[in-house]
Amino acid sequence: MRKFNLEGPVEAERHYCIPPLSRVNLAEILELIADRRYFVLHAPRQTGKTSILLALQDRLNAEGKYRCLYVNVEGGQAAKEDTARAMRALLGQVASRSRDILQDDFVDRTMSECLQKHGPDGALSEMLVRWSATHPQPLVLLIDEIDTLVGDTLISVLRQLRANYDRRPSRFPQSVILCGVRDVRDYQIYSRREGTHVQGGSAFNIKAESLRLGDFSRGEVRDLLAQYTAERGQAFEADAIERIWALTCGQPWLVNALAYEACFKGEAGGDSSHPIHADAIEQAKDGLILKRVTHLHQLADKLREDRVRRVILPMLAGSEDWDYSVRDLEYVRDLGLVASEGEVRIANPIYAEVVPRELTTVLQSGLETQVDPAWYVDADGSLDVAGLLSAFQGYFRENSESWVERYGHAEAGPQLVLHAYLQRVVNSGGRIGREYAVGRGRTDLLIEWRQMVGSQVQIRKYVIECKVRTARVGLERLIREGLEQTAAYMDSCGAEAGHLVIFDLRPGLSWEERLYRKGPEPDGRPITVWGI
Repeated sequence: MRKFNLEGPVEAERHYCIPPLSRVNLAEILELIADRRYFVLHAPRQTGKTSILLALQDRLNAEGKYRCLYVNVEGGQAAKEDTARAMRALLGQVASRSRDILQDDFVDRTMSECLQKHGPDGALSEMLVRWSATHPQPLVLLIDEIDTLVGDTLISVLRQLRANYDRRPSRFPQSVILCGVRDVRDYQIYSRREGTHVQGGSAFNIKAESLRLGDFSRGEVRDLLAQYTAERGQAFEADAIERIWALTCGQPWLVNALAYEACFKGEAGGDSSHPIHADAIEQAKDGLILKRVTHLHQLADKLREDRVRRVILPMLAGSEDWDYSVRDLEYVRDLGLVASEGEVRIANPIYAEVVPRELTTVLQSGLETQVDPAWYVDADGSLDVAGLLSAFQGYFRENSESWVERYGHAEAGPQLVLHAYLQRVVNSGGRIGREYAVGRGRTDLLIEWRQMVGSQVQIRKYVIECKVRTARVGLERLIREGLEQTAAYMDSCGAEAGHLVIFDLRPGLSWEERLYRKGPEPDGRPITVWGI
């Protein structure tokens, strides 16, 4: 029996999978190879790049027109700026894989001589010249994890691939594919030898194309899950399939991880007699986030980088003002943290939940001793949202100065404190959904609270809309727009009540001016306005 793949390249006999080469424009790739092009394939981590390269290697070698070799150069990462050490590791990898895949020991026999005669900055290029000349079939080289190399090591590899480009295909590889998270043109490589930054595009200016691997389509998600059902006999209900798509937006690792958790680790526990339902997917999502699985932890770790925070923090605030550069945005898009195109928003709802949690980890730890969730749960099991927000006003007044400035963004800081406070309470019996993006002028939060009514579980929904008041925005207009937006969001998700939270960031205000509560109008929607 196969399983959903959570690590490494897919193996069709062991994993449910979408055929790797069906996920790319294979005709375009084959044409680039036939035209002797050197090009880039890039995508965020754990999206299937390596699986595609290995499948391409198998296909080209089976056809017999080319000799194709996949090489992973990640082993050179440990060498850092030690080019000699890194080059020995890289050539050793080529030698090992060529023996195994092509039954060719040429590199093994000649690498020491090439290193000795041509040094680390010429050995790779010279070896490829000699090796290409030994066989009538052109060589195609697939280099994976190219962006794990750093500094002078990476510059050396790129320049050596460029050095004999004019001698292809009889004396140099017919085609080279560089694969990594980012397009090589975007590499900012610091050379210690030269004492300056070198653009990846200038070190490898022979690149013809840059291809980006996308996420699964909705149809591919359905196909993947159908493989499990056909083999195990356990169906996914339509709402479960839709929930997987909604939570992941097709991110391949997340799709596999949710399905694996729901099918093998959740309540179903491998029991195929009951179908997988949407609530099992929600439980799987919560489990992945709480366990801080490696995929999510690695992504969240990027939040420490200034260029990532410059994009993410205005997004959390829904800010209409931002100061990040095009390169900053390209970087977070390439990481997969932000949607690859269109509106500047977090790539999927799971990442959207992970980001504020990770940014407020220390704050949440402190709240464990200061806030008891039981304080805000009424006798009937309902959540006292008004009491929760009233208490938050007091907490924010006492603690805002010690926390807000830590985030380095005036508009995002207060909202992150609110995220942490709500998370502390809602975790005890519900979930928080988040919608935010640059330029929206607001952040939407949806609390879904589980309440027992008799013997039935009832999901009660509450909207919290956050807006920021600055010197140029009048309060009357801000409240009017906020009430309209809150009402619209309530209608779209079926919430029974709404709360409009306005953070007033104008300088010089007293807390008496900033803190207020305006109850719902008698003949209006059940929306309370909170000034903070």
